[in-house]
Amino acid sequence: MAYQGPQRRILTPRQRINSEITAAELRVIDEKGENLGVMKKEEALAKAMNAGLDLIEIAPTANPPVARIMSFDKWRYVKEKEERKAKQAQKQKELKQVQISARIAKNDLLMKAKQAEKFLSEGHKVEINLRLRGREKANKEWALGRLKEFIGTITMPHQITMEPRQGGRGYVMQITKK
Repeated sequence: MAYQGPQRRILTPRQRINSEITAAELRVIDEKGENLGVMKKEEALAKAMNAGLDLIEIAPTANPPVARIMSFDKWRYVKEKEERKAKQAQKQKELKQVQISARIAKNDLLMKAKQAEKFLSEGHKVEINLRLRGREKANKEWALGRLKEFIGTITMPHQITMEPRQGGRGYVMQITKK
């Protein structure tokens, strides 16, 4: 059996390599990144096989399509690495929660405020949940006062994106960094 070059393991739907390429003429780039010009598909495949590498169709919509001579495994590794880097750069802002109770001690309140400031400094939205239990639910003005007091302890400049509203077992509000 004749040598057919490195075999392809994982196939992405858009990517064609070696004999899967349908275009008759290709603009070929070698493994060093130099442009070899436009040549017939068979000639480009022969160059790739002589080098022991694959012919990968990089830009199938170009006229003529662009193909590169390189190892498919190396190309796939570089592509995955770029995707991981792009995904890390896209780090999405999350909704972080800080839960307090109406009878929380002053020091605990300050600790929760520091936690909220940390979330805000990282660029996240912060949802503040004021938990009410039993008869605390009957005294809503007092509970709202405690929530306003907590917001006052947050020193970082912030803006309220959702006004305090009753939800679940108490009050909920959201803030973001200014």
